[in-house]
Amino acid sequence: MAILAVVYTLYFGRAFCIPIVFAVELNFLMSPAVRWIHRKLRVPAALTSAIMILAVAGGLGYGIYSLAAPAQDWLTSAPTTLARAGQKLHKIMKPMEQVTRTADQMDKATNISGAQPTRTVVVAGPSMGSRFFGTTQSIVGALLEVLVLTFFLLSAGDLFLQKTIKVSTRRASQRTAVEIAREIETSISRYLVTSAFLNVIEGVVFTGIMYILKMPNPFLWGALVTALEFIPYVGALTLIAILTIASLTVFDSIPHALLVPGSFVALNLIQGNLVGPMVMGHRLSLNPVAIFIGVAFWWEIWGIAGAFLAVPMLASLKIVCDHVEYLGPIGEFLGQRDQDERRLAVRPVET
Repeated sequence: MAILAVVYTLYFGRAFCIPIVFAVELNFLMSPAVRWIHRKLRVPAALTSAIMILAVAGGLGYGIYSLAAPAQDWLTSAPTTLARAGQKLHKIMKPMEQVTRTADQMDKATNISGAQPTRTVVVAGPSMGSRFFGTTQSIVGALLEVLVLTFFLLSAGDLFLQKTIKVSTRRASQRTAVEIAREIETSISRYLVTSAFLNVIEGVVFTGIMYILKMPNPFLWGALVTALEFIPYVGALTLIAILTIASLTVFDSIPHALLVPGSFVALNLIQGNLVGPMVMGHRLSLNPVAIFIGVAFWWEIWGIAGAFLAVPMLASLKIVCDHVEYLGPIGEFLGQRDQDERRLAVRPVET
């Protein structure tokens, strides 16, 4: 009952919770830089925080302004685009449709009971638009709330960590709180910086590929790759669908059109299986099953924002579980398999 209460609270309180979680993650990302500047250059934390927040806001504003025009043009022509893509997809899927019609005819021919078909009641779920934009009443208001709260968290520095240490009566609890806070901050900061670097490189490479394939607005597609690659699995699948529909409306040749999503799949496989593991290593030590379930859960609870935050929140949960003894089994299930576990699974220990 307690778990269900927490889940329903997170779902119905998502407009309140999402900006706070985003601000906390940004605080983990920027806190090391703010502390370093304050320690080395003696610049007040509030001034450094304000400069960094203004830089982030300016970068977001410039990026949205630069990509707004091509995105609006594409969305304006979406009905015609989807119709043309549907016609070409119909040609591709025609053999499967024929198989489906044949199966339906066989089912009707073998139905000798004469029973009337039962009436089916379909309950409409949330639309795709509500999943993407329904997490807050206003996207602009939520961004402003995230930036302001991040500023206050950065300016406060270690205030809440010091308060936690002060209210902890046991020395071991104080040491554990410091270890958890520092490890979460280090892990999340390194993960976000490394992921951003890899995603920007992938977006730049994909922009060049789109330019070579003569796809309109190559910078728009590169920016989409950079943004959606922060979402494991779901982001890649969404990109494949969008690129397939867009390319089918641009190119008359179906093989040429399929080169666009095919090139992204190839680039994603290279980044995910070669470049990513080589650069990231085992920084978060989360197994793929836990990541997939976590992304699916937070997507269902918080939509697109939850999918963005799923991996950092899972990493934070694992770090807490690794430092708290009675939560250790949960952290073990979230982690990757080591060589000792592999040997035990293949060859049981002799007694």
